[in-house]
Parts: sequence; C-alpha cells; structure tokens
Amino acid sequence: MERVTISMSDEFAAELSAFMESAGYANRSEALRDLARLGLQHARLTSDSSGECFATLSYVFNHHTRELPKRLTGAHHDHHHLHVATMHVHLDHENCLEVAVLRGKTEVVRDFAMGVIAERGVTHGQVSFIPVSLETELHRHGDDGPTAKHLHAHPKE
Repeated sequence: MERVTISMSDEFAAELSAFMESAGYANRSEALRDLARLGLQHARLTSDSSGECFATLSYVFNHHTRELPKRLTGAHHDHHHLHVATMHVHLDHENCLEVAVLRGKTEVVRDFAMGVIAERGVTHGQVSFIPVSLETELHRHGDDGPTAKHLHAHPKE
C-alpha cells in the first residue's frame, strides 16, 4: 500500500472530521479513500462514455406540471431496454420521487438520465454510475441446479 501525505486548511480538516463522525468512519484514511474513489469514479464516467454500467437515477417531480407525467412515462417506455427496476413514491400531494435502476452502455444511460433530469418540473435529479464488465459464464447455482450459461455484471474498480 502506498502512503500519501496531504495538507489541508483547518476549515477543511474540520469539515472532514464532521463528515467522518456523521458517516461512522474510524480514521481519515478510510474516509479519504472512499471520497477519492467516488471522485475518481465520477471523473472517469464524466470523461469516458465507453463500456457498460449500472446506474441509479433518482429525481423528484411535480406531477401537476403540465404533461410531465406523460412525458416521463414516454421517455421511460422509449428506453425500456435500459430499465431493470423502478420505484415510485408519493412524497406529498404534488411531488413524487422516482428511483430507476438502469443498465446499458454508459453513454446511452447518461443521455437518458440527463434528459429526464432536464425535464421542466423535475427537481433534485441525480444519477450515480457503477461501471461493470459483462461476462457470460457457465456454472450452476446450488448443489442440484442445472448448469447454465448466463450473464454476470462484475463491478469494475
């Protein structure tokens, strides 16, 4: 393991300590490793649109916004090949939260997610990517199950 030393302002150190305490980190190294991994993943997915991914798209929308539910439903149906699962939650009398788990080419998933987030009436939109490598593997599940080939998505580091 490589050791890296960084300097930070007192204010940044205090903010890091507060984050560590609220998230339950035992030490700075673990917290900074997770934050750096998240930042590097975000930078990689922002600049590199090749490859496959899983993603979560979460957003809040006002279902009274003119034609918005119809436009969102249309967008999701037009991209049904990306969808693994969707959860819909009623927050109050006007607002709904949707969380969609998506799978596909990173560029296609990103374009779809950004299009949904950009819709008028959608607020608090966020997409999170998990880069994966897809492999078809031949093996069995359980002691007496049949041997079968099926797709596995392995998260990339």
